[in-house]
Parts: sequence; structure tokens; C-alpha cells
Amino acid sequence: MIGKIYKIILICGKKPLSRSAQNRLVIYNPRLQSFIYLCAFILNYMIQSMTGFGKASLQLPTKKITVEVKSLNSKGLDLNVRMPSLYREMELGLRTQISTKLERGKIDFGIYIESTSEQTSTKVNVPVVKNYIAQLKEVYPDADETELMKMAVRMPDTLKTEREEIDENDWEQIQVIIEEALQNILTFRKDEGESLEKEFNLRIGNIRQYMNDALALDPERVQAIKDRLQTAISELKVNVDENRFEQELIYYLEKLDITEEKVRLTNHLDYFLETIKGTEANGRKLGFITQEMGREINTMGSKSNHAQMQKLVVMMKDELEKIKEQVLNVL
Repeated sequence: MIGKIYKIILICGKKPLSRSAQNRLVIYNPRLQSFIYLCAFILNYMIQSMTGFGKASLQLPTKKITVEVKSLNSKGLDLNVRMPSLYREMELGLRTQISTKLERGKIDFGIYIESTSEQTSTKVNVPVVKNYIAQLKEVYPDADETELMKMAVRMPDTLKTEREEIDENDWEQIQVIIEEALQNILTFRKDEGESLEKEFNLRIGNIRQYMNDALALDPERVQAIKDRLQTAISELKVNVDENRFEQELIYYLEKLDITEEKVRLTNHLDYFLETIKGTEANGRKLGFITQEMGREINTMGSKSNHAQMQKLVVMMKDELEKIKEQVLNVL
């Protein structure tokens, strides 16, 4: 039984099951089935990008419906909905549906209708056109009727559009492709998120390596500081209390010690990697962590007092800036 449940979890996490597959694998217990899908979500969760695109279309008897949704990074939810006036009364519920699914980003959503029928809802208002022509004949009795017709059809109210009512069956089918388009953009976001995660792991690994390289230079740095101070004292040609000199040297070296910064930076690096494995949207949190990482790296740079170590700090800053650029795109 446990083996069967685990198998379903892995399958469900990779892609939605078809109806036939559900019939073959489902365990006929609604609560247990909900638990399985929740486990699948947690096991396969990864960070998502805010950048994405989704599209779906539907062919109805008299028209073709296309749904498109695209998103870019944004601090909050900036939703722009374009849809025919026929479906405008559905906009409020549609906005709620989109915001629940996509959460954050600058989102452009559109429903487009392409008529495939020979019939049209716009018709010539014949009585009005005839009335205009009659009035124009009074003004220009000898005018050509074709020219009068051209003038008349440009007048107001010569065309009338019959307002269509929403067909509930059509809207139900449109809801299906709206859901499909949203699922497509979520898949796109997840794929982008996978690339971002690889990028973050690479950059975090580089920062960790540069930090370890800098620590390896620490004994050399400390010895260089001691030698420089000894040289400066000897050039003064004065007698110095060796004990007092050692005390001052220790105090000075403690101020330049980077052990605390190394520990805190290591913790921030680990926390960053832990956060991208979390089960909730975490783009803002990652931004805060990178700020803390930047503080520790800057402090290490100000304390280093060593040319080669400062070069490594610059390289760490460069990697951190690349992380910050990509974090802006994380959901």
C-alpha cells in the first residue's frame, strides 16, 4: 500500500494525471487522495520565475477564442485585463482567479475573438440611411445617388450592433482554456525557476569558494601586518616596551579579524539555499538575505587590509550582484 502511494506521489508531482490514469491509480479515499497530491506538490516544489507566457485557444461554431497571458517581474501584482465587452461582467471573478494563480508580477491577460461565421452582429440601419439620403437630395437635387450613399453611411447611427448575451455553455468552455493558459504560464514559470535555481547554486558556490580562499590568506595577512608594524617601530629608533607592543598588536589584529564575518556569511549562504527549497513564494525574502550577505562581504573588504584578499572580496561582490539581478525575477 505504501509503495503504491509513493508511486502515485512521484507521478502526480511530475505532471497532472490524465483521467484514464487517475482511474487506474486512484485510491478511492478522497482525503487520502488530497494528501497524495499535497505530498507531490511539496516534493516537487521549486522556486518560480515571475517571467512567463501562456496561451490556449478554442474553436466554437461561429468564432475562435484565444486566451493569452504573459507576466514580467514586479514588486506586487499589476494586472491588466483585455477582453471583449461581451464578457466584461465576468472580469471581477476573472481577476480573482488570475491573482490567486499567479500571485505577483506585471501580468497582461487577454481574451481575443475571431469570427469564423459569415454572419455579423453589425447591420446597416436601412431606415436611417434612406432618411439621410432623402435629406441630402433636398440639399443637392441633382447629386449622384452613389455619392449621396457614400455621404449617408458616414452619418451617425447608420450602423447598429445587436448586443449579444453571454452563452453559459460557451463561457464554460472558455473557462477551460483560461485555466489551460494559466497552467501553461505556471509551467513556463517553473521551468524558468529551475534555471534560476541552478544559477543561484552556482553563484553561491562561487562566493563560498572565494570566501574560503580569502580565509586561506589570513595567516599571510596577519604576518604582513605584524612585519609592517615592526618595521615602522624600528624606523623610529626608540625603545619600545615589548609587552605593551604585543598587547597593542593583539588589539589591532582583533579589530581586523574576519572570523565573525565568515561565520555570518556562511549562515546567510546556507539560509539562502534553504529558502529557495522552501514551499512558498520567497522572492522578497531572498532579497533581504542578499542585503545581509552584502553587509558581511563589505565588512570583510574594509577589514582585509590585504591586496589579494581585497581582490577576492571584489569577486564576491560581483557574484552577489549577479544574484541580486536574478532575485528580482523570483516569485
